[in-house]
Amino acid sequence: MPTSHLFTFGYEGLDIEAFLIRLREAQIQMIVDVRELPLSRKKGFSKTTLRDHLAAAGIAYCHMPALGCPRPIRNQYRADGDWSRYTKDFLAYLQTQENAVREIAQHSRSAAACLLCFEADYSMCHRTYVARATQRFGAPPVKHLTAKTAFLDQPLRAAA
Repeated sequence: MPTSHLFTFGYEGLDIEAFLIRLREAQIQMIVDVRELPLSRKKGFSKTTLRDHLAAAGIAYCHMPALGCPRPIRNQYRADGDWSRYTKDFLAYLQTQENAVREIAQHSRSAAACLLCFEADYSMCHRTYVARATQRFGAPPVKHLTAKTAFLDQPLRAAA
């Protein structure tokens, strides 16, 4: 059965229980972890523990490190805070990861999939670029979950 959206969600500010409740509310069936290194200082969000929590909630887990932001790009952003440069560099990197992007698109057509990262603000997270890239391969429209609501993706368009 086709799904209506590919979701994204950042767990910043949530504990594992609130995170799982929000996933259940959104009827998420699969988490696709797009962190390069799935480690977290937040209890319950490192790979093995997170996978176990998700399994107990009936949600599948898939880690796709190829779609995490590479360390050199992250380090440059930490050093200069230049979001435009980060975006340009990450999008160039993402162009080299077509097979992984295609795989997410495939998952999202058959299950309610959700891209996971830490950052709560989807407009300041690489997962949004990953989600948008899946559109080229037939993924459903993107919807960003927050702790309390959801937003359809609305990429900026150039003014005429």
